[in-house]
Amino acid sequence: MSPKINAAWHLASRPAGLPTAGNFEWRETNLPELAEGQAQVQTIWLSIDPTNRIWMNDADSYLPKLQLGEVMRGIGIGRVLASRDAGLQAGDLVQGMLGWQRCCVSPARALSKLPPLPLPLSAHFGLLGHIGLTAYFGLTDVAQARAGETLVVSAAAGAVGSLAVQIGRNLGMRVVAIAGGAEKCRWLSDELGADAVIDYQAEDVADGLARACPEGIDVDFENVGGRTLDAVLARINLGARIALCGLISQYNASAPEPGPSNLAHLLMQRGRMQGFIVLDYLDRAHEAAEKLIAWHLAGRLKYRLDVSDGLESAPSALRKLFTGANTGKVLVKVSDE
Repeated sequence: MSPKINAAWHLASRPAGLPTAGNFEWRETNLPELAEGQAQVQTIWLSIDPTNRIWMNDADSYLPKLQLGEVMRGIGIGRVLASRDAGLQAGDLVQGMLGWQRCCVSPARALSKLPPLPLPLSAHFGLLGHIGLTAYFGLTDVAQARAGETLVVSAAAGAVGSLAVQIGRNLGMRVVAIAGGAEKCRWLSDELGADAVIDYQAEDVADGLARACPEGIDVDFENVGGRTLDAVLARINLGARIALCGLISQYNASAPEPGPSNLAHLLMQRGRMQGFIVLDYLDRAHEAAEKLIAWHLAGRLKYRLDVSDGLESAPSALRKLFTGANTGKVLVKVSDE
């Protein structure tokens, strides 16, 4: 029987800096009746991503800004409880913008039916989905990575970064990983195969890059921005490519951060820096999935989940991304599979 009452986190105020519990409001409301073409979905897994913070701002990004009072936007995996659309049946597993809520009523066309895989359901977030697409196409398409080149990955112990490190290794690159803390750096070198690691908590990133990249940098998978990006730009080689995936160092800034100061070196080295969004590659998801699954089953691509239990934990799970408390993909387990 489908539930009649929903529980959800709503955006109560816009953060000034790091999001707090006070920016969200917990509400329990009646679920609406299904209209033609809609489905009711119970959330199982909720993905917590840096882009959640972007959506909380009072400005449009690649998606319209979230309005105050609306259910917090979030990507989820869930099970269809009821449907008034021929393309979905009760019991189907789907992925989409389910939001920070236990149940949602969504247009069926906005939901993607998940294919059966020889992997746990959570792998759609830890290995595949928007995480896997971002890491794979950021390197292969945007950066046009090639064997023998030196790759630098910042925020390398995060969900996307840790995959990018391993994809680079599988492509035959020399990989330098930047992360914070000895434990994360050991994981990157001992388990994920990074050729060199830079612990930004223990040494200056510019000094670390001078040590780890004596012959320069060919490809940068950039997740941090700010001083980290400046340090990378200082060491890029002729024709270097920078895949600009994220700028997590700046998402909680109370005032605009100064731009990179080393753009002159990008010019002199005839380098290229390109931003990209995973939405650009949804129609090519099958290309990435085939490779990622094959590498994983062969033991050449690992993923780690950082799981918080219960929808109530979503606000604190979001803070992990900006305090360095997580290793791997941050998820909230909302209900049983």
